[in-house]
Amino acid sequence: MTERNVLGGALEPCGTDPLTGFYRDGSCSCGPDDVGLHAICAIVTREFLDHQASVGNDLTAPRPEYGFAGLHPGDPWCVVAARWRQSYEAGAAAPVVLAATNYRALEIVPIEVLREYAVDVPPDLSGLD
Repeated sequence: MTERNVLGGALEPCGTDPLTGFYRDGSCSCGPDDVGLHAICAIVTREFLDHQASVGNDLTAPRPEYGFAGLHPGDPWCVVAARWRQSYEAGAAAPVVLAATNYRALEIVPIEVLREYAVDVPPDLSGLD
């Protein structure tokens, strides 16, 4: 079965450079092995990366044993939902691509909060009749 995004549609790819996702398939798929819930497609910022490093989750450090070169500001990355929420609560949340964010993120972060940080929100055309 196809996984859904937080908007109810098919889960779109998050990023391939670097290759993201728990399964390193470019998608924020959350199968049974993903106990951390790598569900939120974030566009990481310096502030987010610095905050995560300050709490012991250094996403900029290369981890060659996992084929991970380290992240840079602007990289799309499937972030653990609880880690994204931790940064949100500290005022350092990264922007979110809703169409590429797994619906399971809603187990940790309310949709209203994710929408605040959305970078893929279509323009409001309601007044253009």
